[in-house]
Amino acid sequence: MNIDHELTLKKWARLRGAILARDNYLDQVMRRYGKNVGADTVHHIFPREYLPEYTFAEWNLISVSRATHNALHDRETHNLTAKGWDLLKRTARKNNIELDERIRDAIVSSEWRTDRPGQKSKL
Repeated sequence: MNIDHELTLKKWARLRGAILARDNYLDQVMRRYGKNVGADTVHHIFPREYLPEYTFAEWNLISVSRATHNALHDRETHNLTAKGWDLLKRTARKNNIELDERIRDAIVSSEWRTDRPGQKSKL
């Protein structure tokens, strides 16, 4: 393992702990619906695979349970589900991020679909 990778892992571990503490170890998606569910995962709202510049941005991170995490994107394909797209759009609006061509091109491809068969995701 190289030193840059080790530093990135340490940085992520510290940030992950800070995000979970910030959110009181509660699933923030479920809290929106008045339910208190424990969180053990930190989710990248704007996927880090496609927008790595947001990887460590606190506004792009949210504490969720494993079940909620699985509901936000397909764990095998990493495609955002309809719930994942809704969260991304709400976060973009809240942070005055325009879902411009650069972001759409980074995230949306012919392979990115919602969890509704045969229907393309829409930004």
